[in-house]
Amino acid sequence: MLSQLDWTRTATYAKLRKSTEDVQSHAMDFTTWRSSVITDPAAIEALRHCIHILTSILHEEARTPAPHTCLAFAAEFRIYSNISKIATKSHNEAIIREAISAFNTLIDTEEEEDFLSDGEFAKSLVAFVGNISGANAMVVGGETEGEVVELLFAIAAKIRLQPEILPVWFTSRNFGESEMQTDETSKFTGATHKEDFPLFYILIDYVHHEGRVGDFARTGLLYIIESASHSEELERWIVESDLATLMATGLGALYSQLSRKLVITYPLDDLPSVLSLSDYAEVQQAVEAESSTSPEFKGHMETFLSYLVFWQDVLEHCKSYEVKQTLLDHFQVLFLQQLLYPSLLESSDVDGGSSVAVLTYLQRILDSIDHAELIHLILHYLLALPGGYLNKAAASPRSPNAARKRKSLELLSKYAEEENPTPALFNLVDLVLTSLNSRSQQTITAALKLVSVILRRHHRFAIATLLQTSPVSSAAQRSIGAHNKEMAVFFSLAEEIGGKDTDFNESYSNHLKDNLILIEHHPCSASLLNTAPTRSGSRKVSTIGSMLGASNTREPYPHFLRTGDPLLKGLNSLLETFLTNTVELNLSLTETIIDLASCGYMRLEGWLLVDPANYEYDDEGAVDNNSSSAEEHIIATSEQELGQSETEEKARLRAFKAALREPSWVPSSTPALLTVLHSLLTQVRTCRSEISNFDTHLAVRRQAFQVSDELSEALSTTSLSHHRSQGSSTPTQSPKIPALDSISQRMFSNPTSISRSTSPRGRSQQIGTPTLAPKLKPGAISLGSPSPSRRAFSPSPLREGALPPSARDVTSAPIQPPSFALGDALALKNKPAAVRDILRPFYDKLRREEGGDVSSSASSIRSGSVGLADSERGVDEREAVGGKASERERWRDRDVTVSHLLTNVIILQEFILELAALVQVRASVFGDVRFV
Repeated sequence: MLSQLDWTRTATYAKLRKSTEDVQSHAMDFTTWRSSVITDPAAIEALRHCIHILTSILHEEARTPAPHTCLAFAAEFRIYSNISKIATKSHNEAIIREAISAFNTLIDTEEEEDFLSDGEFAKSLVAFVGNISGANAMVVGGETEGEVVELLFAIAAKIRLQPEILPVWFTSRNFGESEMQTDETSKFTGATHKEDFPLFYILIDYVHHEGRVGDFARTGLLYIIESASHSEELERWIVESDLATLMATGLGALYSQLSRKLVITYPLDDLPSVLSLSDYAEVQQAVEAESSTSPEFKGHMETFLSYLVFWQDVLEHCKSYEVKQTLLDHFQVLFLQQLLYPSLLESSDVDGGSSVAVLTYLQRILDSIDHAELIHLILHYLLALPGGYLNKAAASPRSPNAARKRKSLELLSKYAEEENPTPALFNLVDLVLTSLNSRSQQTITAALKLVSVILRRHHRFAIATLLQTSPVSSAAQRSIGAHNKEMAVFFSLAEEIGGKDTDFNESYSNHLKDNLILIEHHPCSASLLNTAPTRSGSRKVSTIGSMLGASNTREPYPHFLRTGDPLLKGLNSLLETFLTNTVELNLSLTETIIDLASCGYMRLEGWLLVDPANYEYDDEGAVDNNSSSAEEHIIATSEQELGQSETEEKARLRAFKAALREPSWVPSSTPALLTVLHSLLTQVRTCRSEISNFDTHLAVRRQAFQVSDELSEALSTTSLSHHRSQGSSTPTQSPKIPALDSISQRMFSNPTSISRSTSPRGRSQQIGTPTLAPKLKPGAISLGSPSPSRRAFSPSPLREGALPPSARDVTSAPIQPPSFALGDALALKNKPAAVRDILRPFYDKLRREEGGDVSSSASSIRSGSVGLADSERGVDEREAVGGKASERERWRDRDVTVSHLLTNVIILQEFILELAALVQVRASVFGDVRFV
């Protein structure tokens, strides 16, 4: 007697046979009629219904215990073959989607009938997908296309987990002889063999797409490349194939879509407070220049960066040495040498935005990736460092095929260098120094952002290239007394600039917390603090030696910054006109200086702090008389407790007392940056005396920023709570590592960064797909309100955790300055004081100083450049220096309103507090200060 389950299975089996017979009948009809398109709606619906019933039966049975008679029947009679034929010839999207669902159901069955191990199943599925996808296939909707790619992704994921099924989907031929007979270019480019691995090439066709289609395609291809570590045959095939060529040319094609000229703009209806309360005005766009807020530009940039991060993911997950090396070789030749560097070389300020574009793209590239070998390759080439990637003996290929390809690559590179300019003539250092002397403040701002990224994330490559440094051999260390005096200098500057009645204790406390996290997560701090590196270019420094050679990893070392460093001179020169600079330039300038000082290997003495060699002390007796009673009490008590016999401890206590002495120094020993800050203090004093109610207006402006800070913080908290409340329906994000960027990100979101904080003080970047819209989140300077701060790893489809749309809407809501602040700012703009006339004496003095030092400026530019002959550089240097002088005069002669001046004064005060906090944190973390 049959049980209820047996009756059910029998009925289901009968129903399956009936549906299968219907499908086979339709398949026979297609074969007989040779029909290409079905026009009868009833026939279309009947076909769709048959496949739907068949899929439902198989899906339901797969969820029940064995035996699976229906699945066995499907495998025996190969019903997938008929489904493939019907869906292909129907040219109907509804039937195609049902066929995709049927194939997904069969793929998911792994117990009795593993369809992925069936060669006939693989042929039918590949034929089906090949006919509905690709350049010459029928047009399907976006959802259907996404389902096709998800189907292919599922197969790639199975291959990754079950390497034994790879031979079903991949077969290779032995083309060793034909490979050896091709020319060098063909060897480098690789061969196309789609018939060997059609799944592989179908995925390649979709890796450039946006959205989930591109994400699934890139991840699926990533899984296949990762499987090469389990198959020597697949590894050899990938090395000899054109995969690396397709990936490199695809990246180049996406880069070529980016506008050659760029203008950084902000939406006028959603300006951050710091711009609303300044003299911000849109820059007039040149012909062919594209705005950074245009949807087309944002879309192209997002696609390019997503594909660049895919490159990084491939290199990170690829276990095959040969495959990884082949990819890096093609990246250098086809992208760096033939596309990225030529765009750098051709950039110019006179054409209205090409320099801004190239500098911005370089900054986005270096800020988006953190794979050590990729960063090493990019910066080694663009900085023209000796011992380039292709010249590494340690990176010689191990297989004959890869060796032949490497030889071809070296020959092609040699020919290209003979015909085209190389970084040995004009490199990234030259571009940066030239841009800092530009006539355009947008170009200067873009150059500062690029320098900031290099210093913050890839400082090891800036040593002895972008920065003129000297290694530290033996040098005196700052004493605690000198440290206390220099901290008092910073506090005095901040107090006088912001007003003596200003209480900045809470703001300084927040700066301390921020800078502690900033330093702890600096890539160079890992070795100094004996901690694992975080989001930085050194994530895999331990493994890079095997690929690049231990002598070329550019490990950082303690160093001084030379006082004649061209970059430092450029920063100080920009700082001199701080009060009349644009807000965007000042924020980038302060960010760069903070990043320069945040590296533990960088000594601050000489350029930010006074060199201990220049300390001067009074005689010992005078110093003792000046000692505080508390200090004397500590010494006396310690001596009594130790006893007279403890001479060694007494000597240490005396040394401690000597270290507490505060030295003095002559004005000529004051670092140039501190001298500029004192000059700015004098300018602020003059403005305070010449402008009526200056301190009152400054207090109103500070209150406006504080209110904006609190509003932004409240919205951030609201969005975070909303996200947590929907946590059950959203993907779980990886833990975010707290970190900070610079003062500029606490004031407004950076339009050229991937994701910036919505909090004025919290300088953060979020994990997720690159958010390229330069829609700035309103922000203000921190005046004490705490906020969470996070620095995230580079975006990747594999690490994506998007915020719900409703939460994004909250965080992106416009925050306008308070009405009282807008009214005050409008009044100050309608009645502008003659700020230019007030500051004219200071700028006339600077003009006279610069006029007598034009030749030395040219010499500084020459000394900071790498590898360009004097005869080839002379004209450019004279133009750069002349342009600098004329542009500085134009800045100084332009009118700025009191409203703009007040905003810059507050930025200056916060910058000085941040410098003080950074010096204090470094003394604690790195032991910059001696106590004995």
